[in-house]
Amino acid sequence: MREWYKPHMERLYEHVHTRIGDLDQLELLSSQYQTRERFCTELTLDPPHATSDLAGQALTDEDYLVISTVHSAKGMEWDHVYILNVVDGSFPNEFATGKAELIEEERRVLYVAMTRARNELTCVIPLRFQIASQAKTSDGHVYGGRSRFLTEKVIKCFDEQTFQGSNVDVKIEATPADSGAIDVASRLKQMW
Repeated sequence: MREWYKPHMERLYEHVHTRIGDLDQLELLSSQYQTRERFCTELTLDPPHATSDLAGQALTDEDYLVISTVHSAKGMEWDHVYILNVVDGSFPNEFATGKAELIEEERRVLYVAMTRARNELTCVIPLRFQIASQAKTSDGHVYGGRSRFLTEKVIKCFDEQTFQGSNVDVKIEATPADSGAIDVASRLKQMW
């Protein structure tokens, strides 16, 4: 890996020694895990502090991404805001549906999230949710309904878009031994 990255780092970055330090740290961290999958999972969930002390400030807004909870976003503002899972069960939270005052508090929480956007707001409303605790070859799911707070009047203020699938062309041939089972892991590997 190091041999492949080094010429690219020399070509792309001024402070190559700092980037090489990043590779050293990555190698040191990865040696603590038995599998690549476990390392990537842990790195994604709990990233280490960067060794790039010379990275400097981001030059434009596109140079970084801020991930925030709705509650910690109060008082903040960004050019583009994406709110995930704007469905009943999340907005309002499933535990708040028993009392009218809790429903109103949930409405205020969504309002705060939606008013954090300066220029563009995207509310993601998934059509279905996979059921946890099922065999990896299963396709059990439940359908989600958009949040009751997104009334027809509110929806008219949005440009509705739907996801029609990816543009990735993957050729997967079934063999007689498959017996209808789908190996998701191998399909994902073929995509990469």
